[in-house]
Amino acid sequence: MNETRHLIIITGPTAVGKTELSIRLAQHLETEIISADSRQIYEELKIGVARPSAKELSEVTHHFIGSHSIHESFTVADYELAASEKIEELFQSKNYVVCTGGTGLYLKSLTNGLDKIPRIDPSISLELQVQFEKNGLEYLQNKLSSLDPEYFEKVDLSNRRRLIRALEVYYGTGRKFSDWRTEQSKKLPYQVHYVVLDRPREELYDRINKRVDQMMEMGLLEEVKQLFKFRNLRSLQTVGYSEFFQYLEGKVDYDYALNKVKQHTRNYAKRQLTWFRGVPEAVWKSARDIDAKHILDSIVHK
Repeated sequence: MNETRHLIIITGPTAVGKTELSIRLAQHLETEIISADSRQIYEELKIGVARPSAKELSEVTHHFIGSHSIHESFTVADYELAASEKIEELFQSKNYVVCTGGTGLYLKSLTNGLDKIPRIDPSISLELQVQFEKNGLEYLQNKLSSLDPEYFEKVDLSNRRRLIRALEVYYGTGRKFSDWRTEQSKKLPYQVHYVVLDRPREELYDRINKRVDQMMEMGLLEEVKQLFKFRNLRSLQTVGYSEFFQYLEGKVDYDYALNKVKQHTRNYAKRQLTWFRGVPEAVWKSARDIDAKHILDSIVHK
């Protein structure tokens, strides 16, 4: 390990305040930012994914924000390869690199690597999707409970895609998804400092609700309308878009859709916090009273 190289990860739930701190930290260290946000990576998604403002993006060079189209296939494996290469490139001239975002799997790919699961026959996933549409989410839950109880206890049971992924791995390999998962960290040629920002739950939820209202003022509904014809793309099956697609289809009214965006965003923040609690190397900090110097003093210069 090169002890002069430091990757500083600033993460935490949505709306906690990661962007501002990361920019100040990167400016202080005269370095650049690697985004670890699986939604901000798409060029067409701006308002609904709380992308940093044009001013913020101009203050520090960011990578993997608006870098790909919703029409492209971009997997977590693609991210691991591209982001790892960019980090190594930056370390050729810098001792510090800042990484920020709330996508736990993206961060895990950088620090631990990915599980080496073989390619699964697409027809298996298609059949599971048909079964979901026919029998509902409970069908997938019951299947996973009986076939892989270990993963069943950990997975977000409301996340259809993760349930299908676990089942397709079982049917495609004959082994449980939990057996394929590994907690072995890959060896990295630099030090990693993993900082999780947090706020009191009521305060965090209030920030989420106010941010959604701000998104609406910024034109989120117009952004959704422009993407409506592409609503079946996998990249658009996400909070802030799927709810208003239903509104535009006439399935729900405006207030219902707006409230669901806020509720689903709060639910997402809760799941993020659960994920980060499972990261043993993470250092938790209050987002209320932390700054760039505090990060350096307590994490890097300890």
